[in-house]
Amino acid sequence: MLDELSIRNYALIDSITLSFRPGFNALTGETGAGKSIIVGSLSFLMGGKTETDVIRSGCEEAGVSAVISVKKNNTEIADWLKSRDIECEEEVIIVRRNIKTSGRGSAYIQNVPVTRQDLAEFMGLLIDLHGQHNHESLLRKESHRRYLDRFACIEDEVNQYYKKFIELTDMRKTMEASLKSDREREERLELLYYAVDEITKASVRAGEIRELENESQKLSDFEKLAGLIHTAADCFIDSEHSVLSLTRRAKNALDSAQAVDASLGEIHRRFENLYYEAEDIAGDFRSYRDNLSFDPQRLEEVNDRLALLYKLKKKYCKHAQDPQGQGNDEESILSYRANAEAEIEALCNAEKNREKLKTEITVIEKDIVAKAQSIRQKRTTAAGKLSKLITGILQQLGMPNARFQTEIIPKQQEGQTTIGPWGAEDVEFLISANTGEPLKDLARIASGGELSRVMLSIKTALLAGEPEKTAAQNIEDTRGVETLVFDEIDAGIGGEVALKVGEYLTQIGKNKQIFCVTHLASIAVRADNHFKVEKKTEGGRTYTGIGPLSAEGRRKEIARMLAGDAGEAALAHADDLMSRYGKRSG
Repeated sequence: MLDELSIRNYALIDSITLSFRPGFNALTGETGAGKSIIVGSLSFLMGGKTETDVIRSGCEEAGVSAVISVKKNNTEIADWLKSRDIECEEEVIIVRRNIKTSGRGSAYIQNVPVTRQDLAEFMGLLIDLHGQHNHESLLRKESHRRYLDRFACIEDEVNQYYKKFIELTDMRKTMEASLKSDREREERLELLYYAVDEITKASVRAGEIRELENESQKLSDFEKLAGLIHTAADCFIDSEHSVLSLTRRAKNALDSAQAVDASLGEIHRRFENLYYEAEDIAGDFRSYRDNLSFDPQRLEEVNDRLALLYKLKKKYCKHAQDPQGQGNDEESILSYRANAEAEIEALCNAEKNREKLKTEITVIEKDIVAKAQSIRQKRTTAAGKLSKLITGILQQLGMPNARFQTEIIPKQQEGQTTIGPWGAEDVEFLISANTGEPLKDLARIASGGELSRVMLSIKTALLAGEPEKTAAQNIEDTRGVETLVFDEIDAGIGGEVALKVGEYLTQIGKNKQIFCVTHLASIAVRADNHFKVEKKTEGGRTYTGIGPLSAEGRRKEIARMLAGDAGEAALAHADDLMSRYGKRSG
């Protein structure tokens, strides 16, 4: 359950910390007050993608954090945290995320850094957020299969089937490649043998190109190098006024000076070190100068060797044609040889491997067929339950004649039943909103209000158990997600239907924590806790604020929602509505 939410420098919000209670929480406010900002900040905390424009103007960073309580028996949360060595102290989780104007951001669970993907995965176990954009996913037929699999609790089984199907697809491609003509195989072998022989004869060594390039540059610029070395020698060791000669004379003078004034001891010690270091450098320098010689034959050998290595690099390094390419050239050449040798072995044993592969494909095909049949049975069983459950929920939400059906459609190819990466069937949701109307695509629902209620039904059904139970019993029996957020689920509805939706949300709120952004007084009046979102201007800046309403504050807000003001007639209407459906406590 979401206990506390803190928002800092997010959009029009300066700094807000909110405490929440269980049950049905309503968020209301005038259009443009910033209700969507509250939902957006929660989406950000849940790992949603975002841009730097969410950072409040003039600020360097935006951040959202939350304190979330979890139940002891929630093994899914416990296992997730344990697998990542994150402690859950006193059944409380602290989650935070921030983003800087540079675009860099960070996320933490219990002060342990996590990736955005991990954050989204974890928060998805705690909070389910439904916004208006989710209607789009409901209308896509490819999402219907995922909804059904989630309801049937077979997502892991279907993912394992998918991996097996992809493995079979890859093996079939390998088999197809192995069945190429002998001539193609011989041509490939000839090419591979040549490459292996060429690389082996070259005796390529890691780091060799860099070494040879340095040596080539030295030999090519020998005349310049020799001139520079002789100039340096004249300054350092050869002339009467060389560095070494002058240093030696200075040392001798300081030796005598120290005998006269003992306070020169530290300076003498340091200069003595300088002199000995100069002598060491002089010795190394003489050795380098005396061994400096030009060998035109060696230059030719180096350039010939480099030419060979450059040729191999161009032929066998994938990044050789890319000026931004990265990697060790010699290791890439040797890696190419290793891969070529492995391919030679595979091609030489093609017949033997082909028979082995054929046997493996047969085994996997049987396994996939069995898995597909198992998935079909579970989908078929779950489809009937889901259809019955959603139909019942829709009837509770003011669609008494609605009929929802989860259609299982066998995959067909050229008149034959076939299987695909997600099973042997497609799944499609169909609905008839009124008596006598045929079942049709969800996309053909004309009313936005009907679509909102279908989404609400599916969302709650995915949390449910057996359709024979009531909606409240279903929600009570579920594990995992404790908090559901509905952003303007009341779009396109009103009157008696709005009362039904409010009643249904109240039912769910008895066992789950519900947040609902609404414009309808008939829904807000049923909330256990009521928050108002307001936009204010102070000191030339605009702020969005939110806070819980007192009993009187709530009365005035309900009146505003009913009539646009808090006049006597509106207040009387609000009192009547609250006496029948709501609560006066804040």
